[in-house]
Amino acid sequence: MTTTQNRPPEAGGADGAGALPQEAGTVSYQESREVAEASRETNWTKPSFGKELFLGRLRLDLIDPWPQPDPIRSAKGEEFVKKLNAYIRSDVDGALIEREDRIPDDVFHGLARLGAFGMKIDEKYGGLGLTNLDYARSLMLAGSASPAIGALLSAHQSIGVPQPLKLFGTAEQKRRYLPRLAGGEVSAFLLTEPDVGSDPARLGTIAEPVEGGYRLNGVKLWATNGTVATLLVVMARVPKAEGRRGGITAFVVEGDSPGITIERRNSFVGLRGLENSVTRFHDVFVPTDQMIGGEGRGLKIALTTLNTGRLSLPAMCVGAGKWCLNVARQWSAERVQWGRPVGDHEAIAQKLSFMAATTYGMETMLNLCCMLADDDRNDIRIEAALVKLYASEMAWKIADELVQIRGGRGYETADSMAARGERAVATEQILRDLRINRIFEGSTEIMHLLIAREAVDAHLSVAGDIIDPKADLGRKAKAGARATAFYAKWLPGLAVGKGQNPSAFNEYGPLAQHLRYVERASRKMARSTFYGMSRWQARMEDREVFLGRIVDIGAELFAMAAVCVRATSERENRPEGMELADLFCRQAKVRADALFTALWDNTDAVDVKAAKRILDGRYTWLEEGVVHPEGDLPWVAAWKPGPSTAQDVRRRIPPM
Repeated sequence: MTTTQNRPPEAGGADGAGALPQEAGTVSYQESREVAEASRETNWTKPSFGKELFLGRLRLDLIDPWPQPDPIRSAKGEEFVKKLNAYIRSDVDGALIEREDRIPDDVFHGLARLGAFGMKIDEKYGGLGLTNLDYARSLMLAGSASPAIGALLSAHQSIGVPQPLKLFGTAEQKRRYLPRLAGGEVSAFLLTEPDVGSDPARLGTIAEPVEGGYRLNGVKLWATNGTVATLLVVMARVPKAEGRRGGITAFVVEGDSPGITIERRNSFVGLRGLENSVTRFHDVFVPTDQMIGGEGRGLKIALTTLNTGRLSLPAMCVGAGKWCLNVARQWSAERVQWGRPVGDHEAIAQKLSFMAATTYGMETMLNLCCMLADDDRNDIRIEAALVKLYASEMAWKIADELVQIRGGRGYETADSMAARGERAVATEQILRDLRINRIFEGSTEIMHLLIAREAVDAHLSVAGDIIDPKADLGRKAKAGARATAFYAKWLPGLAVGKGQNPSAFNEYGPLAQHLRYVERASRKMARSTFYGMSRWQARMEDREVFLGRIVDIGAELFAMAAVCVRATSERENRPEGMELADLFCRQAKVRADALFTALWDNTDAVDVKAAKRILDGRYTWLEEGVVHPEGDLPWVAAWKPGPSTAQDVRRRIPPM
């Protein structure tokens, strides 16, 4: 969390996008942080439930009444989901995709005929124009049959070419590319490089300005859909020069352009049908009119795209939760041990309770975020990040619990069980497939930092210069005056609140007690954040575990508030939802209280010191007595610009 938002405008350009340091790969820690900071969306023009929650304010008015989808668009979405459901059940063999490591060509064709590649593309460009809610429902359905199909459709529409063009593309770019994508052509997003992950300041792919456009040179790693994509979003660094701001820039690139080589198709623990590539660019010419949004705006475009794009991943996590719950319920009712169904044993009952309550909580968070995105009245950047973080972690735990409930069969493959005449339940596969979600589109650790940065934005906006070592005395004095005024008004409001009134929130019936807790806990969370900033000041950004706990508390409180509002709004038609909401809140409160305790009672400082000793090799004797991975190959493969020496392994889906 840097304080560069208080710097003069010339440091970041007119739109704050900023330019990269001159030498990628040799940037300092501070330069990397400044590039990331300059790419943030710093304006809050719309209200945000999550932002207010981290400030200690429970703004239920932002989510209650529970949002309702537009009936006309909802009816259209329902019709599509029914068609997709029929197709998935009749024509998609998830087990075949798993065995053969590929999605068959005819499945690509079938999805294209349905319009699945244009779910988020406006109707005027040939798409379906579905709401975020119906898009999420569709991904959940497709992903339950084959997570590889869910990943294909998500990478294509949520972070691939359609979404950046929808938000930042010119009218001509939309007219040129969106109909192709809605019709079934596949797109991919290329940012990561062999030595560049969450630190884009070190981006090595260069877009050299030439007459009429740019010449791309570089190598991209882990491009989902990269082997089948015919249109690419490529992030490349334009060198800064006189009269040219430079910086990371986004381009639409034709996948079959001369100079592009698909050098590898990567293989993973799960998602075995995933078409993921290593892609080399050698002197690839890209016309100027294929640049998106202008030079130096690439990271800002990527981050803005992810505000709603992140909702696709939790959709598949929710689907996984539903799938796991179904298997666990049926198995636990039928499997008998020690004279009783295993579900009657307390150890298993606790797991079932967690799975049901957490699936309800994840689904509620997702649906709320989707509908808030659809009505476009709220800023959901924090909420979308929270549900991505929360769902990816919780879905993994749910799948892990399912493996435990199933015992040996949870570790056995579906084909092995089918071979001896038992129901083929791919429990081990769902565990493998889900693991990547804690890394995809921002690892858990990066999401903690990203959300924490937004959560303390109000503090840095008024007091950033106080802790900025580069700020002069004049800036520090002005910041001190701003901070005094802000905290004089804000801090007293954290002492008492509605949650201390035993009759508050009574309109929520038996769930009122949980909302009173959320209100009290949100103020406690805000106070804890302030105490942390007061204690560590500029070193606060290094307290990553502390910040992660603050974010995890916020996620639990957001989920608790959401389930209370949802269950209350649906209690006439679905009264059992009140039971699930109560169950979820009781479990979430236990988790939140443990996190509050761990904020100050922990081994963080000792762990950091121990890690330094480990890295220094003090305990290498502890590693003795086993066979270690051998070889002198580098941990990260080096690459050099130039023509490819590998065979091109691209896959092209034949026309329908």
